[in-house]
Amino acid sequence: MIIKDGYLIDPKSGLEGYYDIEIQDKKIINVGTNLIDENDTDIINAKGLVIAPGLIDVHVHFREPGFTYKEDIQTGAKAAAKGGFTTVICMANTRPAVDNVNTLCYILEEGKKSDIHVFAAASVTKDLKGNEMVDMEELYHHGACSFTDDGLALMDEQLAVKAMAQSKVLNVPISFHEEDPAFITNNGINRGKVSEELRVGGSPSIAEDIMVARDCMLALHTGACVNIQHISSRNAVELVRAAKKLGANVISESTPHHFTLTEDAVLKHGTLAKMNPPLRTAADREAIIEGLIDGTIDVIATDHAPHSVVEKEKPLIEAPSGIIGLETSLALGITYLVKAGRLTLIELMRKMSYNPAELYHLDGGTIEAGAPADIVIFAPDEAWVVENKFASKACNTPFVGEKLYGIVKYTICDGKIVYNR
Repeated sequence: MIIKDGYLIDPKSGLEGYYDIEIQDKKIINVGTNLIDENDTDIINAKGLVIAPGLIDVHVHFREPGFTYKEDIQTGAKAAAKGGFTTVICMANTRPAVDNVNTLCYILEEGKKSDIHVFAAASVTKDLKGNEMVDMEELYHHGACSFTDDGLALMDEQLAVKAMAQSKVLNVPISFHEEDPAFITNNGINRGKVSEELRVGGSPSIAEDIMVARDCMLALHTGACVNIQHISSRNAVELVRAAKKLGANVISESTPHHFTLTEDAVLKHGTLAKMNPPLRTAADREAIIEGLIDGTIDVIATDHAPHSVVEKEKPLIEAPSGIIGLETSLALGITYLVKAGRLTLIELMRKMSYNPAELYHLDGGTIEAGAPADIVIFAPDEAWVVENKFASKACNTPFVGEKLYGIVKYTICDGKIVYNR
């Protein structure tokens, strides 16, 4: 395959410009100009389009096993491919949880049947109960690429230290969901003007801040690579910034919904704008964008969290938290960050491809000879309106009806076209 005449962006090398790309045997074998088809090769005309490394999402919920009425690995992978993603990491809060080799291997084997690369994080504690640590070494040797009890905060500090120490030995990130339940009444909505209007209690930023402060300091003292997941509070951003300055190996991720929306979205969209941690204030949103700009926030991750229509139609305090994100993530980044002049396109690609690959020790994130032929080709200036026509089983998103910029035209994984608009 040869991709011709596109505008290439490589966030690893910083290379930008009009180049052709030659692919053979799942690898990129040449990046150059005026490459000639000598072997009857398939040609993709990318004129007017951007060519970038396939996107990598380190935080998705494909709900299998246990909740396949919401999503399964195959439908999740199709949603990922439609959104330009060639690699994803599934979270461990399935049923049963990914605290054992059998469940881990099941997910990895099912992932191999999909068109993209599907990896899995294992849980930190058995059955996500926060009491007893899993055998991290065994799970790592069977394919776990990271560890997290995502969805639940790990409240036992001694256990957190022990898990961090083991993750350092294994040289893998350990990720933390930072919400202390002691401060929360009815999670999913920020405690503030909206929660007061709705009389639902809500989740104050202190619930996040106190956990982020603890884990940043534990990361500093253990030397572990600690990922602060789906950061939402301006104070939490500042805490991560300070921890990095102190020398902690702390990384952090932001979701598209946290850098685009505020708590006011709950008034407009109801349960479709309910998520953990919640959407917060305009000041929090701005702090997240500033964190993306200065490198405090390393990764954009969707926290793709499918739920059924029936579940999301429940009253606000009863409905589950979370929204889908794989099919809108790139466009939200282009619309709210690039078009708004906050990030360049290559900086966005760094957050969505190169940094995730580097931090999680994955192949990809670059377009160069010898790299995997995992590529997204998209039209950054082409507008579209989000419709309720998703590859995902779910449709729980507040972005339906919104005009966005950036349409994925091709997703290529292992040299194979896995999505073509």
